[in-house]
Amino acid sequence: MNPTTIANVRDQSIESLSRAGVPSPEADAELLIGHVLGMSRGAVQARAITGATLGMEDILAISDAVGRRAAREPLQHITGLAAFRSIELAVGPGVFVPRPETETVVQFAIDALKAVPSERPIGVDLGTGSGAIALAMATEVPHAQVYGVEVSPQAFVWTKQNFRTIAPDNATAVFIDLADALPGLNGSVDVVISNPPYIPAAAIPRDPEVRLYDPEIALYGGEDGLDIVHNVSSTAARLLHPGGTLVIEHGELQAAEIAALLRADGWHAVSSHRDLLGRDRATTATR
Repeated sequence: MNPTTIANVRDQSIESLSRAGVPSPEADAELLIGHVLGMSRGAVQARAITGATLGMEDILAISDAVGRRAAREPLQHITGLAAFRSIELAVGPGVFVPRPETETVVQFAIDALKAVPSERPIGVDLGTGSGAIALAMATEVPHAQVYGVEVSPQAFVWTKQNFRTIAPDNATAVFIDLADALPGLNGSVDVVISNPPYIPAAAIPRDPEVRLYDPEIALYGGEDGLDIVHNVSSTAARLLHPGGTLVIEHGELQAAEIAALLRADGWHAVSSHRDLLGRDRATTATR
């Protein structure tokens, strides 16, 4: 086989990523090739079938990208992009890479916003990071006004960029600690959502993509993982009007603890929800 064909480079890339223990070597290889060539994954597959060839410059660029991924640098850091529901976010060092399971969690907030009998419902995302949750709300409920709160300077660089390019008209990024966020909105917010840092301090993630590249401020929530959840509960209780909705993403073993925490804080209709794999992933409550 011609070593310069897309098919051969694709096969070699898959083999390299497989040896490195990358969880989805075929998908990642095709996405990296597509990133270098400026085409979709489907287009890469089609060009591989037709025997299309590559120039040396592209071969070297693909080799470099695959080498970085084989070293377990996140795919999204290499491409600079992370897909989330219907949007594509700019991401890189200093910001948490959004996860697929969060796409199902944000649905609760989107549904709650859509159900608000108001011309301009208000949603708040506490700890917005890249802006994935807030911007999904803003784009899928375009008549809403959405605020994303972030305290990390490194993450806020990405927050501002994504808010500016994806939803400049109805999404506002705010640089502040979530515990002190948005006092001007006290008692007027319809939906508050958060994917706070909830990993216990001693529970070091196994995946090197998480352990080595996701910022610690977005991962660890104190000894029991619930330090920031307490702040989310307090801030949401301050921001929401009576009947407003709170949505919290959490680890699969934390549902009972978070339910008890919220009930102790005076929340009503506390319910946990499972993700597509049957794991407790989110808890909702009513102000």
